[in-house]
Amino acid sequence: MASHRRPKQPSRTRVTVLTTAAAAAVAFSAQAANAAPSEKPSKDEVKSKVDALYEQAEQATEKLDGAQEKQEKLQKEISTIQDNVARGQEELNKLRDGLGTMASAQYRTGGIDPSIQLFLSSDPDTYLDKASTMDQLSAQQVEALTKIQGKQRELAQERAEASSKLKDLSATRTELKKKKDEVKTKLAAAQKLLNTLTAKEKAALDAEQAQAANRSSSRVDLGNTGSASSRAASAFAAAQSVIGSPYVYGASGPSSFDCSGLTSWAYAQAGVSIPRTSEAQANAGTRIYSQSDLKVGDLVIFYGDFHHVGLYAGNGQVLHAPHTGAVVRYEAIGNMTFEFGVRI
Repeated sequence: MASHRRPKQPSRTRVTVLTTAAAAAVAFSAQAANAAPSEKPSKDEVKSKVDALYEQAEQATEKLDGAQEKQEKLQKEISTIQDNVARGQEELNKLRDGLGTMASAQYRTGGIDPSIQLFLSSDPDTYLDKASTMDQLSAQQVEALTKIQGKQRELAQERAEASSKLKDLSATRTELKKKKDEVKTKLAAAQKLLNTLTAKEKAALDAEQAQAANRSSSRVDLGNTGSASSRAASAFAAAQSVIGSPYVYGASGPSSFDCSGLTSWAYAQAGVSIPRTSEAQANAGTRIYSQSDLKVGDLVIFYGDFHHVGLYAGNGQVLHAPHTGAVVRYEAIGNMTFEFGVRI
């Protein structure tokens, strides 16, 4: 007869574990079912987060501006070097043609001088180092060979410099793209948050910003502070003429600006060239560490990494391009972290 075995019963420990796991799963499901939906952030919470994203975007914007400026500078330098190399190569070709003419003349009169023959068939860079042949050259030949060797060295140096700058340019373009992507990412995140607001909340937020700008504008009093100089006054007047222009990252006028784009454009209208980025503008003149010593038209640098700049407007106010979504406007210095002023 076939034997019949009883099925193996699960151990007490295994039953306990399975029972506990099942109970936990049921409890978790119940909690999930009864959990309240995540609360929509309030208007003030959205504003706080958006402001932080705008500040991060502006930090990246100033780095982007620096990379853009460096790219343009490198492109001009490379173009100049390449032009110099082309002209130098033409000069070298003429010198070699002259040496060839000299060799032809010698051949017609009885054969090429061994020293010239040696030069034409070997590396010209090392030829003049062969002192054993120097006494075989005429003064005219020595001069021609020396010019050729000098021009070759000059061209080699310029080509090496161009190669180095081209590598730097490639790295700068990579950095530029990285910063552009970073700015776009921050602005997209800010816009996504703003899109969570109702039309009424957006209108209220816009009204608050407009009221703040109007309050700052009403406090500006140029009569009590004076201008740092006639050119500073002219720069400030230029900035005043574009109040209401939109902030656009990477823009430097005349119809839109980022922060350092506004200040560099304003001073350019006064006939003064200052660096493009806020970080570079921080070192463009005499630093003023006391707000009470600031005069109209002085640059005002904000935050520890100097990523924001505006123009002092008097009475504790600054005229600046704040961030994406805002326009060129007055604002209280105390709304941002003041570092120092810069008198151009």
